[in-house]
Amino acid sequence: MNRSYDGAVVVVTGASTGLGRAIAAGAAKRGARAVVINFASSSAEAEITAGLVREAGAEAVIAKGDVGDDAICKAVAAAAAPFGRIDALFNNAGITRARPYGDLDALTGDDFMDIYRVNVVGPYQMTRAARTLLEASDRAAVINTSSIAGVTGGGSSIAYSASKGALNTMTRSLAYALAPKIRVNTICPGFIDSPWFDKVGIDTASLRDHIIATNPLRLASQPEDIADSALFFGSQASRHVTGETLLVDAGRHLGTMP
Repeated sequence: MNRSYDGAVVVVTGASTGLGRAIAAGAAKRGARAVVINFASSSAEAEITAGLVREAGAEAVIAKGDVGDDAICKAVAAAAAPFGRIDALFNNAGITRARPYGDLDALTGDDFMDIYRVNVVGPYQMTRAARTLLEASDRAAVINTSSIAGVTGGGSSIAYSASKGALNTMTRSLAYALAPKIRVNTICPGFIDSPWFDKVGIDTASLRDHIIATNPLRLASQPEDIADSALFFGSQASRHVTGETLLVDAGRHLGTMP
């Protein structure tokens, strides 16, 4: 394993399972000094992530709370303050409401507000709360977890896709606003083989089979596969990249092969 995070202080929101856990553990395996693990609901799962981080040799700090709450974002940033800086902030927390696209009555204004609160306002608030500590780093990077849904318009619901499209645009805005001290980039995963889909009411096994059968690379991405791309953006290997949106979806955005 490379040491691209040697001595780094990392914050990962939504880190109790899936991609967030893979990013946190991956940063630790790459030499991070400390990883702040944010989660919203499951203490037990967050402790598993913390165990993986410690096993890899990094200090783990757990910070509970919903990033849609500005006070929580400030508390998460404060958990990193004793380390003097934040080198990489991964805005990974996100929610959805699975709703059929054709049933407009099934998706309410409240659904939109809840989804945007976490998926768009949350990353903004978290970045704002972490700004001073990011500026204390000489390698500061913010990495937003978006979705291919924000590019293609297809996903678990119209509100979810719209929120991820907004996050993609906000990435560019923040890249302008925070340069030259802080780089801001986004990854857009497609299907990730994790329990997240089951939790939001989508059958993971059926979706996995469909994804493998229809995407050009015939792959179902594991959390670690996507984490590699996120960790690239948080490392010095991408030091000349900002405002970028990277599609990491096994080619799904290309559509079905002719």
